[in-house]
Amino acid sequence: MSANWPSAEAAGPTVDVVLRKAGRTKIRYPASLLHDDGTHIVVRAPWAGDGVRDFGFVRFEPGDVFTEHYWRDRWYSVKEVRTGEGALKGWYCDMARPASRTGAGAELVSEDLDLDLWVSADGASVLRLDEDEFAESGLADRDPEAASAASRALDDLELLARTEGLAPLLAD
Repeated sequence: MSANWPSAEAAGPTVDVVLRKAGRTKIRYPASLLHDDGTHIVVRAPWAGDGVRDFGFVRFEPGDVFTEHYWRDRWYSVKEVRTGEGALKGWYCDMARPASRTGAGAELVSEDLDLDLWVSADGASVLRLDEDEFAESGLADRDPEAASAASRALDDLELLARTEGLAPLLAD
């Protein structure tokens, strides 16, 4: 893309994104708050992982920029992944409990429920991920309503990705 691609630093106030899994904080990182209308929250942050993470179908690496969409009323989050130059890599979707902002809005908290979906930039590759981890997590026994909501969310996002694509979802 062009030099007009906004960097991860270009935006509004900073919030700490807190990604939790099985009751524990998995990762915490600062992000720029781009939008919060009371339901849909959008933040932008550089790749927060250590070094390169190669999944085989995509590599997350230093310099990548994530524009992350969270909802207070939906059981997923969608992360648009771009290179530092702005080239779209695709979308990584986490099935998660509805997000919340805590600490007077200084933290954005999302709890990962193990199921994931990857959608390539051209939409040709739509991959369901971590279904084995989800089955082994015991969530279906501990919290059947949450497990059912996560499974429905994965099915809904996959259908949307294969039909309309995710862009319309992220525009609202």
